[in-house]
Amino acid sequence: MSVMNARRRPLIPAAAAATAACVLSLSACGDNGAGTTSDGKLNVVASFYPMQFVAERVGGEHVAVETLTAPGAEPHDLELGAKQTARLGEAGLVVYLKGFQPAVDEAVEQSGVEHVADAASFTKLSAVNSHGNHETHDHGDDDHDDDHGHDDKHGDDDHGHDDDHGDDGHDDKHGDDDKHDDHGHDHDGEDPHVWLDPVKYAEISEGVAGAMAKADPDNAADYRKNAAELVKELKQLDGEFKDGLKNTETRTFITTHAAFGYLAARYDLDEEAIALDPESEPTPARMRQLTAVVKKEKVNTVFFETLASDRTAKALAGDLKLRTDVLDPVEGITDRTRGEDYLEVMRSNLEALKKALGAK
Repeated sequence: MSVMNARRRPLIPAAAAATAACVLSLSACGDNGAGTTSDGKLNVVASFYPMQFVAERVGGEHVAVETLTAPGAEPHDLELGAKQTARLGEAGLVVYLKGFQPAVDEAVEQSGVEHVADAASFTKLSAVNSHGNHETHDHGDDDHDDDHGHDDKHGDDDHGHDDDHGDDGHDDKHGDDDKHDDHGHDHDGEDPHVWLDPVKYAEISEGVAGAMAKADPDNAADYRKNAAELVKELKQLDGEFKDGLKNTETRTFITTHAAFGYLAARYDLDEEAIALDPESEPTPARMRQLTAVVKKEKVNTVFFETLASDRTAKALAGDLKLRTDVLDPVEGITDRTRGEDYLEVMRSNLEALKKALGAK
Protein backbone atom coordinates (compact mmCIF):
# COMPACT_ATOMS: atom_id res chain seq x y z
CA MET A 1 0.00 0.00 0.00
CA SER A 2 1.23 3.49 -0.76
CA VAL A 3 2.80 5.41 2.12
CA MET A 4 0.30 8.18 1.34
CA ASN A 5 -2.58 5.73 1.69
CA ALA A 6 -1.84 4.21 5.08
CA ARG A 7 -5.42 4.72 6.05
CA ARG A 8 -7.01 6.37 8.98
CA ARG A 9 -10.25 5.35 10.63
CA PRO A 10 -13.41 6.50 8.85
CA LEU A 11 -14.96 9.81 9.90
CA ILE A 12 -18.34 8.81 8.46
CA PRO A 13 -18.45 5.03 8.88
CA ALA A 14 -20.84 2.83 6.93
CA ALA A 15 -22.97 5.81 5.94
CA ALA A 16 -20.28 7.06 3.59
CA ALA A 17 -20.18 3.87 1.56
CA ALA A 18 -23.95 3.57 1.61
CA THR A 19 -24.42 7.12 0.42
CA ALA A 20 -21.82 6.66 -2.29
CA ALA A 21 -23.63 3.56 -3.46
CA CYS A 22 -26.84 5.56 -3.73
CA VAL A 23 -25.08 8.34 -5.58
CA LEU A 24 -23.84 5.87 -8.16
CA SER A 25 -26.96 3.72 -8.47
CA LEU A 26 -29.62 6.42 -8.71
CA SER A 27 -28.83 7.31 -12.30
CA ALA A 28 -29.16 3.69 -13.41
CA CYS A 29 -32.81 4.38 -14.11
CA GLY A 30 -31.90 6.92 -16.76
CA ASP A 31 -28.99 5.06 -18.34
CA ASN A 32 -29.56 3.44 -21.70
CA GLY A 33 -26.67 1.01 -21.14
CA ALA A 34 -24.43 2.53 -23.82
CA GLY A 35 -22.49 5.01 -21.71
CA THR A 36 -25.08 7.75 -22.15
CA THR A 37 -28.14 8.86 -20.24
CA SER A 38 -31.67 8.72 -21.60
CA ASP A 39 -31.33 12.30 -22.85
CA GLY A 40 -28.12 11.52 -24.73
CA LYS A 41 -25.53 12.95 -22.34
CA LEU A 42 -22.23 11.21 -21.74
CA ASN A 43 -22.50 9.38 -18.42
CA VAL A 44 -19.35 10.31 -16.47
CA VAL A 45 -18.47 8.76 -13.11
CA ALA A 46 -16.01 10.77 -10.98
CA SER A 47 -14.22 9.17 -8.06
CA PHE A 48 -14.25 12.15 -5.67
CA TYR A 49 -14.73 15.91 -5.66
CA PRO A 50 -11.62 17.19 -7.53
CA MET A 51 -12.39 14.75 -10.33
CA GLN A 52 -16.07 15.71 -10.24
CA PHE A 53 -15.29 19.44 -10.50
CA VAL A 54 -13.04 19.06 -13.52
CA ALA A 55 -15.46 16.65 -15.21
CA GLU A 56 -18.38 19.03 -14.77
CA ARG A 57 -16.43 22.05 -15.96
CA VAL A 58 -14.90 20.33 -18.98
CA GLY A 59 -18.01 18.35 -19.90
CA GLY A 60 -20.45 21.21 -19.52
CA GLU A 61 -23.90 20.59 -20.96
CA HIS A 62 -22.86 17.40 -22.74
CA VAL A 63 -22.26 15.27 -19.63
CA ALA A 64 -24.10 13.94 -16.60
CA VAL A 65 -21.58 13.52 -13.79
CA GLU A 66 -22.05 11.09 -10.91
CA THR A 67 -19.66 10.94 -7.97
CA LEU A 68 -18.59 7.87 -6.02
CA THR A 69 -17.73 9.79 -2.84
CA ALA A 70 -20.57 11.49 -1.01
CA PRO A 71 -20.05 15.08 0.27
CA GLY A 72 -18.47 15.01 3.72
CA ALA A 73 -17.19 11.44 3.38
CA GLU A 74 -13.48 10.71 3.69
CA PRO A 75 -12.58 9.69 0.12
CA HIS A 76 -9.79 7.29 1.14
CA ASP A 77 -12.28 5.17 3.09
CA LEU A 78 -14.65 4.61 0.17
CA GLU A 79 -15.82 1.04 -0.36
CA LEU A 80 -17.67 -0.20 -3.43
CA GLY A 81 -19.79 -3.32 -3.78
CA ALA A 82 -20.20 -5.64 -6.74
CA LYS A 83 -23.27 -3.76 -7.97
CA GLN A 84 -21.44 -0.43 -8.04
CA THR A 85 -18.45 -2.01 -9.78
CA ALA A 86 -20.76 -3.41 -12.44
CA ARG A 87 -22.30 0.04 -12.90
CA LEU A 88 -18.84 1.46 -13.55
CA GLY A 89 -18.58 -0.84 -16.54
CA GLU A 90 -21.65 0.87 -18.05
CA ALA A 91 -20.24 4.40 -17.70
CA GLY A 92 -19.26 6.38 -20.77
CA LEU A 93 -16.16 7.62 -18.94
CA VAL A 94 -14.64 7.17 -15.47
CA VAL A 95 -12.52 10.05 -14.16
CA TYR A 96 -10.36 9.04 -11.21
CA LEU A 97 -6.92 9.41 -9.64
CA LYS A 98 -5.09 6.12 -9.63
CA GLY A 99 -3.34 5.44 -6.33
CA PHE A 100 -5.61 7.67 -4.22
CA GLN A 101 -8.62 5.44 -3.54
CA PRO A 102 -7.71 1.74 -3.57
CA ALA A 103 -11.35 0.68 -3.84
CA VAL A 104 -11.81 2.73 -7.00
CA ASP A 105 -8.60 1.40 -8.56
CA GLU A 106 -9.81 -2.15 -7.98
CA ALA A 107 -13.33 -1.43 -9.23
CA VAL A 108 -12.07 0.20 -12.43
CA GLU A 109 -9.89 -2.81 -13.17
CA GLN A 110 -12.72 -5.24 -12.51
CA SER A 111 -15.41 -3.28 -14.35
CA GLY A 112 -13.88 -3.47 -17.82
CA VAL A 113 -15.01 0.10 -18.53
CA GLU A 114 -13.79 1.17 -21.96
CA HIS A 115 -12.98 4.85 -21.39
CA VAL A 116 -11.12 6.08 -18.33
CA ALA A 117 -9.27 9.27 -17.49
CA ASP A 118 -6.59 8.64 -14.87
CA ALA A 119 -5.61 12.09 -13.60
CA ALA A 120 -2.21 10.77 -12.55
CA SER A 121 -1.41 10.02 -16.19
CA PHE A 122 -1.77 13.65 -17.26
CA THR A 123 0.96 15.13 -15.06
CA LYS A 124 4.08 14.07 -13.14
CA LEU A 125 3.80 12.86 -9.55
CA SER A 126 6.50 13.42 -6.93
CA ALA A 127 7.69 11.33 -4.03
CA VAL A 128 7.06 12.72 -0.56
CA ASN A 129 9.15 12.45 2.59
CA SER A 130 7.91 11.95 6.14
CA HIS A 131 7.65 15.70 6.74
CA GLY A 132 5.29 16.21 3.82
CA ASN A 133 7.83 17.81 1.49
CA HIS A 134 8.58 16.52 -1.98
CA GLU A 135 11.93 14.98 -2.71
CA THR A 136 12.10 17.06 -5.87
CA HIS A 137 10.83 20.47 -6.93
CA ASP A 138 11.14 19.64 -10.62
CA HIS A 139 7.50 19.77 -11.71
CA GLY A 140 8.01 18.63 -15.26
CA ASP A 141 5.85 21.58 -16.36
CA ASP A 142 8.21 23.17 -18.86
CA ASP A 143 5.38 24.93 -20.65
CA HIS A 144 4.45 26.72 -17.44
CA ASP A 145 7.78 27.52 -15.83
CA ASP A 146 8.55 30.63 -17.89
CA ASP A 147 5.18 32.11 -16.99
CA HIS A 148 5.59 31.33 -13.36
CA GLY A 149 8.54 33.60 -12.86
CA HIS A 150 10.69 31.60 -10.47
CA ASP A 151 13.11 28.73 -10.51
CA ASP A 152 11.45 25.67 -9.02
CA LYS A 153 14.83 24.19 -8.14
CA HIS A 154 15.57 26.55 -5.29
CA GLY A 155 18.12 24.27 -3.75
CA ASP A 156 18.90 22.83 -0.35
CA ASP A 157 20.52 25.89 1.18
CA ASP A 158 17.22 27.56 1.91
CA HIS A 159 14.99 24.63 2.81
CA GLY A 160 17.01 21.54 3.46
CA HIS A 161 15.34 19.40 0.79
CA ASP A 162 17.00 16.48 -0.86
CA ASP A 163 16.46 17.17 -4.54
CA ASP A 164 18.40 14.17 -5.76
CA HIS A 165 16.02 11.70 -7.29
CA GLY A 166 15.75 9.15 -9.97
CA ASP A 167 13.31 8.81 -12.81
CA ASP A 168 9.85 8.50 -11.31
CA GLY A 169 8.75 6.36 -14.17
CA HIS A 170 6.27 8.85 -15.64
CA ASP A 171 6.27 10.12 -19.17
CA ASP A 172 4.96 13.68 -19.28
CA LYS A 173 3.67 13.10 -22.79
CA HIS A 174 0.97 10.62 -21.94
CA GLY A 175 -1.42 11.94 -24.53
CA ASP A 176 -5.06 11.08 -24.21
CA ASP A 177 -4.79 7.33 -23.95
CA ASP A 178 -7.92 6.27 -22.15
CA LYS A 179 -7.07 2.59 -21.84
CA HIS A 180 -6.25 2.13 -18.18
CA ASP A 181 -4.43 -1.14 -18.80
CA ASP A 182 -1.77 0.83 -20.65
CA HIS A 183 -1.04 3.31 -17.88
CA GLY A 184 1.33 1.07 -15.98
CA HIS A 185 1.69 3.43 -13.01
CA ASP A 186 3.01 2.44 -9.63
CA HIS A 187 2.23 5.25 -7.20
CA ASP A 188 3.75 3.68 -4.08
CA GLY A 189 5.53 6.42 -2.15
CA GLU A 190 4.21 9.19 -4.40
CA ASP A 191 2.00 12.06 -3.31
CA PRO A 192 -1.44 11.82 -4.93
CA HIS A 193 -2.67 15.30 -3.87
CA VAL A 194 -1.78 16.75 -7.25
CA TRP A 195 -4.94 18.86 -7.68
CA LEU A 196 -3.69 21.28 -4.98
CA ASP A 197 -1.20 22.68 -7.50
CA PRO A 198 -3.29 24.79 -9.92
CA VAL A 199 -0.74 24.32 -12.70
CA LYS A 200 -0.90 20.55 -12.45
CA TYR A 201 -4.67 20.66 -12.11
CA ALA A 202 -4.73 22.57 -15.40
CA GLU A 203 -2.77 19.74 -17.03
CA ILE A 204 -5.32 17.28 -15.65
CA SER A 205 -8.13 19.39 -17.10
CA GLU A 206 -6.60 19.18 -20.56
CA GLY A 207 -6.14 15.44 -20.18
CA VAL A 208 -9.76 14.95 -19.14
CA ALA A 209 -10.86 16.94 -22.20
CA GLY A 210 -8.90 14.55 -24.40
CA ALA A 211 -10.48 11.52 -22.75
CA MET A 212 -13.97 13.00 -23.15
CA ALA A 213 -13.24 13.72 -26.80
CA LYS A 214 -12.40 10.06 -27.35
CA ALA A 215 -15.46 8.86 -25.50
CA ASP A 216 -17.74 11.37 -27.26
CA PRO A 217 -16.10 12.59 -30.51
CA ASP A 218 -19.16 14.57 -31.63
CA ASN A 219 -18.61 17.09 -28.83
CA ALA A 220 -14.81 17.07 -28.80
CA ALA A 221 -14.51 20.73 -29.79
CA ASP A 222 -16.70 21.84 -26.89
CA TYR A 223 -14.75 19.73 -24.41
CA ARG A 224 -11.47 21.29 -25.51
CA LYS A 225 -13.01 24.77 -25.44
CA ASN A 226 -14.36 24.25 -21.91
CA ALA A 227 -10.99 22.91 -20.78
CA ALA A 228 -9.23 25.97 -22.21
CA GLU A 229 -11.55 28.23 -20.21
CA LEU A 230 -10.89 26.27 -17.03
CA VAL A 231 -7.13 26.31 -17.66
CA LYS A 232 -7.33 30.10 -17.99
CA GLU A 233 -9.03 30.34 -14.59
CA LEU A 234 -6.47 28.02 -13.03
CA LYS A 235 -3.62 30.09 -14.44
CA GLN A 236 -5.21 33.14 -12.87
CA LEU A 237 -5.41 31.28 -9.55
CA ASP A 238 -1.77 30.30 -9.93
CA GLY A 239 -0.86 33.96 -10.43
CA GLU A 240 -2.79 34.94 -7.30
CA PHE A 241 -0.89 32.40 -5.22
CA LYS A 242 2.41 33.45 -6.74
CA ASP A 243 1.83 37.14 -6.04
CA GLY A 244 0.20 36.63 -2.65
CA LEU A 245 2.98 34.42 -1.31
CA LYS A 246 5.95 36.13 -2.95
CA ASN A 247 7.05 38.10 0.11
CA THR A 248 6.36 36.58 3.52
CA GLU A 249 7.95 36.64 6.96
CA THR A 250 8.33 32.84 6.94
CA ARG A 251 8.15 30.21 4.21
CA THR A 252 7.17 27.35 6.55
CA PHE A 253 3.73 26.14 7.56
CA ILE A 254 2.63 23.22 9.74
CA THR A 255 -0.23 20.88 8.85
CA THR A 256 -1.74 17.82 10.50
CA HIS A 257 -1.84 16.04 7.15
CA ALA A 258 0.89 15.88 4.51
CA ALA A 259 -1.41 16.96 1.68
CA PHE A 260 0.13 20.22 0.50
CA GLY A 261 3.49 19.15 -0.88
CA TYR A 262 2.67 20.16 -4.46
CA LEU A 263 1.37 23.54 -3.38
CA ALA A 264 4.44 24.11 -1.21
CA ALA A 265 6.81 23.12 -4.01
CA ARG A 266 5.01 25.31 -6.54
CA TYR A 267 5.20 28.47 -4.41
CA ASP A 268 8.60 27.94 -2.79
CA LEU A 269 7.21 27.03 0.64
CA ASP A 270 7.96 24.28 3.14
CA GLU A 271 5.21 22.10 4.56
CA GLU A 272 6.00 20.51 7.91
CA ALA A 273 3.40 17.80 8.48
CA ILE A 274 2.71 16.38 11.89
CA ALA A 275 2.17 13.03 10.15
CA LEU A 276 1.45 11.59 6.72
CA ASP A 277 -1.87 10.39 8.16
CA PRO A 278 -4.05 13.06 9.85
CA GLU A 279 -5.30 10.59 12.46
CA SER A 280 -1.81 9.53 13.60
CA GLU A 281 -0.34 10.76 16.85
CA PRO A 282 3.02 12.54 16.51
CA THR A 283 5.97 10.78 18.10
CA PRO A 284 7.97 12.53 20.82
CA ALA A 285 10.84 12.85 18.35
CA ARG A 286 8.57 14.52 15.81
CA MET A 287 7.25 16.91 18.47
CA ARG A 288 10.82 17.93 19.27
CA GLN A 289 11.48 18.50 15.57
CA LEU A 290 8.36 20.63 15.19
CA THR A 291 9.22 22.65 18.28
CA ALA A 292 12.60 23.46 16.74
CA VAL A 293 10.95 24.35 13.42
CA VAL A 294 8.48 26.69 15.12
CA LYS A 295 11.26 28.60 16.84
CA LYS A 296 13.64 28.71 13.90
CA GLU A 297 11.09 29.55 11.19
CA LYS A 298 8.82 31.80 13.31
CA VAL A 299 5.76 29.67 12.70
CA ASN A 300 2.58 30.92 14.38
CA THR A 301 -0.16 28.61 13.04
CA VAL A 302 -0.99 24.92 12.92
CA PHE A 303 -3.38 24.02 10.09
CA PHE A 304 -6.00 21.29 10.21
CA GLU A 305 -8.57 20.19 7.62
CA THR A 306 -12.36 20.11 7.62
CA LEU A 307 -12.80 16.37 6.96
CA ALA A 308 -10.46 15.26 9.76
CA SER A 309 -10.29 15.73 13.51
CA ASP A 310 -8.63 18.93 14.77
CA ARG A 311 -7.60 17.29 18.05
CA THR A 312 -3.93 16.83 17.16
CA ALA A 313 -3.61 20.33 15.74
CA LYS A 314 -5.14 21.89 18.84
CA ALA A 315 -2.94 19.83 21.14
CA LEU A 316 0.21 20.87 19.31
CA ALA A 317 -0.93 24.48 19.10
CA GLY A 318 -1.64 24.51 22.83
CA ASP A 319 1.77 23.08 23.69
CA LEU A 320 3.61 25.60 21.47
CA LYS A 321 1.30 28.61 22.04
CA LEU A 322 0.24 28.75 18.38
CA ARG A 323 -3.06 29.54 16.70
CA THR A 324 -5.02 27.07 14.57
CA ASP A 325 -6.68 27.56 11.22
CA VAL A 326 -8.11 25.53 8.34
CA LEU A 327 -6.12 24.60 5.25
CA ASP A 328 -8.54 22.60 3.13
CA PRO A 329 -7.25 19.82 0.82
CA VAL A 330 -10.47 20.26 -1.21
CA GLU A 331 -11.38 16.59 -1.09
CA GLY A 332 -15.07 17.41 -0.68
CA ILE A 333 -17.49 20.33 -0.35
CA THR A 334 -19.76 20.55 2.71
CA ASP A 335 -21.55 23.26 4.65
CA ARG A 336 -18.35 23.65 6.69
CA THR A 337 -16.21 24.30 3.64
CA ARG A 338 -14.91 27.82 3.09
CA GLY A 339 -16.25 28.11 -0.43
CA GLU A 340 -18.73 26.47 -2.76
CA ASP A 341 -16.29 25.05 -5.31
CA TYR A 342 -12.61 24.29 -5.89
CA LEU A 343 -11.67 27.82 -6.91
CA GLU A 344 -13.36 29.46 -3.91
CA VAL A 345 -11.84 27.02 -1.42
CA MET A 346 -8.38 27.46 -2.91
CA ARG A 347 -8.69 31.24 -2.58
CA SER A 348 -9.70 30.74 1.06
CA ASN A 349 -6.57 28.60 1.47
CA LEU A 350 -4.51 31.40 -0.02
CA GLU A 351 -5.88 33.92 2.47
CA ALA A 352 -5.19 31.54 5.35
CA LEU A 353 -1.61 31.01 4.17
CA LYS A 354 -0.99 34.72 3.69
CA LYS A 355 -2.11 35.37 7.26
CA ALA A 356 -0.09 32.50 8.73
CA LEU A 357 3.08 33.27 6.76
CA GLY A 358 2.97 37.02 7.30
CA ALA A 359 2.52 38.07 3.70
CA LYS A 360 3.70 41.60 3.00
